[in-house]
Amino acid sequence: MSTRVLTTTVDELPARTAYDVWRLRQQVFVVEQDCPYPDLDGRDLEPTTRHVVLLEDDEVVGTLRVLDDGDAMRIGRVVVAPAARGRGLAALLMDEAMRLCGDRAVRLDAQTGLTAFYAAYGFEVTGPEFDEDGIMHAPMSRARP
Repeated sequence: MSTRVLTTTVDELPARTAYDVWRLRQQVFVVEQDCPYPDLDGRDLEPTTRHVVLLEDDEVVGTLRVLDDGDAMRIGRVVVAPAARGRGLAALLMDEAMRLCGDRAVRLDAQTGLTAFYAAYGFEVTGPEFDEDGIMHAPMSRARP
């Protein structure tokens, strides 16, 4: 099985891969987690947004996006396909995201059960937990290294 990470803007994302990215996000965030929300919020189209896509034999098994919020970078929409979980694939996505962020400050909103995962990348909880669509999250940030 061939695993590779694709990092690209939305304009350079192959159409079928883009379709599979949005289908995976819908499958997990909207259907599996039962959170109907506007996943397509316009930020995917920003020229500074980078999509990180994990492919196994050209099948999308994970993805995240890196946004530029001006004063900091933001990592979001981190997802691994249900059939691919438990194999450390989220770490491959995060390794690439952190490379893209470089020495900039970085923020993310972590599902509460995943704060330890993000702490391994230098993130710290920066505020109280909050409910987003029925799932508890914690704001986290990593200061400039």
